[in-house]
Amino acid sequence: MNILISGASIGGPALAYWLTRHGFDVTIVERSNGLRPGGQAIDVRGPALDVAARMGLLEEIRAHRVEMRGMSMVDGEGNEVYRSEEHTFTGGELAGPDIEILRDDLSQILAKAAGEVGYLFGDSIKEIVQDGRGAHVTFDSGLRRTFDVVVGTDGLHSNTRGLVFGPESRFIRHLGTYLSVWTAPNILGLDRWQVFHQMPGTGWGGGVMSVRGNSEARVYMGFESEPIAFDHRDVEAQKRILRDRMGGAGWVFPELLEHMGQAEDFHLDAMAQIHMDSWSSGRVVLLGDAGYCGSPLSGQGTSMAMVGAYVLAGELAAARGDHTAAFAAYERELRDYVRGNQELALTNKARVEAQQAGEEYRGEDFGEVVGSLSLKDY
Repeated sequence: MNILISGASIGGPALAYWLTRHGFDVTIVERSNGLRPGGQAIDVRGPALDVAARMGLLEEIRAHRVEMRGMSMVDGEGNEVYRSEEHTFTGGELAGPDIEILRDDLSQILAKAAGEVGYLFGDSIKEIVQDGRGAHVTFDSGLRRTFDVVVGTDGLHSNTRGLVFGPESRFIRHLGTYLSVWTAPNILGLDRWQVFHQMPGTGWGGGVMSVRGNSEARVYMGFESEPIAFDHRDVEAQKRILRDRMGGAGWVFPELLEHMGQAEDFHLDAMAQIHMDSWSSGRVVLLGDAGYCGSPLSGQGTSMAMVGAYVLAGELAAARGDHTAAFAAYERELRDYVRGNQELALTNKARVEAQQAGEEYRGEDFGEVVGSLSLKDY
């Protein structure tokens, strides 16, 4: 069985790993010219830890974890108003089993583990025509190939989803916030620490965390907004939007914005979710953010992609290549897990607001939702 995966961030390489081990032939197409650098600190939690262990990668992922001693909240003058050595905004409880790791580090680990996979870098899918013989794919480069199955792991603004399922507007649910991330010098001299500032009543905020042995920092800035129309591949346009929104910000934001100009890994996007009645259509199926994005507010996008990759590959193997049966089983296995994790985006927002106010959060238990799925053996 010949399978095309669109997207080489997290879900794509993870899926390629499992598909090749089940005996499938795999090709990955990626619009970028290589594995993309940068990205925020992401988390491997719950059954995704089990997936990593079954891949034999748990210790390697743990060895690349982001080391944090704690976090602070500061006011506009940089005075500390809140401090914790038990949890952080980006990674949660420090003493727990979860692994916080930089997105690009995890992507590299998964891609290396996937092994003998064909890559088409600097290309993208232009058209998919399906019939009884396969999915006939035309690429932007002009290349034409036929596959038995096409898997879209190409993120919130999935090209695969748009070509097969319809416009993004049918499936996206905006959560009223935009988030930007980029790499900058560790100008605060942080030692395995993160500092955040949010000006009450402004609808914007952000922070910085030291990474890679304190040699650099990842910067986060966000603001509340109704949906904004912009080209998601136009990085300079994204930077202009952030400068306009954060131009009057205090603390060290002006200096961080200066470093943004040189950042090659800058990214800005909406906090949004994808909700679909079905994740498949014919020979095409969606995985991770492309089909069921939970938004960074859920803290579960990476884990859902890794778990989804394990389940989808396993069901294709169990169905002996019957993609219709495999896709149905994939959805049955994951629907409740995905639904609960998407709901975390709203409860996590309430949890953060309670922490900022110095109050105890009494909502749904995060750990119960995260660990709500037991993996099958395939």
